[in-house]
Amino acid sequence: MPAPRRKTMEPVILLPDEQPTLTIERTFNAPRELVWKMFADPFHLSRWWGPQGFTNPVCQLDFRVGGRWYHVMRGPDGRDYPADSTFVEIVPPERIVYRNRVVENAVWDGNPPPSFKRTLTFAETDGRTTLTLLAEFETFEQREGARRLGFIQGTLESYDRLAEHMEALT
Repeated sequence: MPAPRRKTMEPVILLPDEQPTLTIERTFNAPRELVWKMFADPFHLSRWWGPQGFTNPVCQLDFRVGGRWYHVMRGPDGRDYPADSTFVEIVPPERIVYRNRVVENAVWDGNPPPSFKRTLTFAETDGRTTLTLLAEFETFEQREGARRLGFIQGTLESYDRLAEHMEALT
């Protein structure tokens, strides 16, 4: 009897020394069209986005080039974390590029996450989708600041929630 297929592979995280970027790659046991839909549809996006224990009471998504994605993640402690982004490029179902803007909020204690560009690529092989996130920062200090604020761990937890959400749909 063949071994059962794993739902996901272990993520790959890259923090190169030569440029202020961060890459997170994870493979999901789902077709590319489904993974794409989880990002393009606010109904689904609001149900899995954010670290474990977070909800998204606000998720406004104008999914087009030049469109805005404004959302508020609410932490388990009730604190709200607003985020505001603009879509730079959308190539269904292959790539989404967006840039967040700095949102001042008391929850950040005067140290909000920096503005940086994110490129998501979706590649399917044998019914599984590899999602690659490339975060491009202006400086190494910005990259380190995002890391300290939990960007990597939050993304990994968010992807766990994405996998669970897709599993519940099938």
